[in-house]
Amino acid sequence: MARMGGKKHLKRLATPSFWPILRKERVWSVKPSAGPHPIDRAVPLLLVVREMLGIAETNREARKVISEGHIKVDGKVRKNYKYPVGFMDVIEIVDTEEHFRAVPVPVKVMGLVPIPKEEASLKICRIENKTTVKGGHIQLNLHDGRNVLIRVSDPKAPEEDIYRTMGSVEISLETGEILKYFPLKEGVPVIVIGGRNVGRVAKILAISEGMRHYRKLVTLEDFKGNKFYTTLDKIMVIGSEKPEITLPEGAV
Repeated sequence: MARMGGKKHLKRLATPSFWPILRKERVWSVKPSAGPHPIDRAVPLLLVVREMLGIAETNREARKVISEGHIKVDGKVRKNYKYPVGFMDVIEIVDTEEHFRAVPVPVKVMGLVPIPKEEASLKICRIENKTTVKGGHIQLNLHDGRNVLIRVSDPKAPEEDIYRTMGSVEISLETGEILKYFPLKEGVPVIVIGGRNVGRVAKILAISEGMRHYRKLVTLEDFKGNKFYTTLDKIMVIGSEKPEITLPEGAV
């Protein structure tokens, strides 16, 4: 009888190239469980604790730290060591009250940046899709799996519907409410989340027209005056005039 469902195991040689592990040291690695981020843009919580935070030396120690509730992701205790941590997620070490944000960084793809406690209650999410639900209300589908409902008073003339796909929203992790909206347009700061320019922070100079929305060519200029190009699906808006989050040193 054929096996049903996907594999539960993952070999190290098959892991994404940006995972902070040695490929030939051992055979197996941790496969992330199903969650808010895809495997090609996420790191299992166990590797975050052991390799990126360095608060455990072995898998056993890391699993104990996680299972005892010492780690929070986006303000919630996560006890699943396979939980996928992705871009813009906020990591908190409960005992020390240290906070980190997972952001794209050059070459490494994903890194953790220390952030102040005040910023740890905020998160920027990209709008991947939007739909109309029962009652004419608008539902925003964000990059981290969240769905935010925008209630409209008049479905025939929804004045509250100011949101567009590929723009970003700043949400409160405590209440889930939208605090700010950053539309995708020329002049706004963005961070590259994929490709050879991953981790670079720049401003949009131009967006070319194309048949496929996600594959439109975007012209960017970093804060040193260097121009480069990428596609629309590889950028995330992080502010209106300047970045609204703490970034790695030298990024801006």
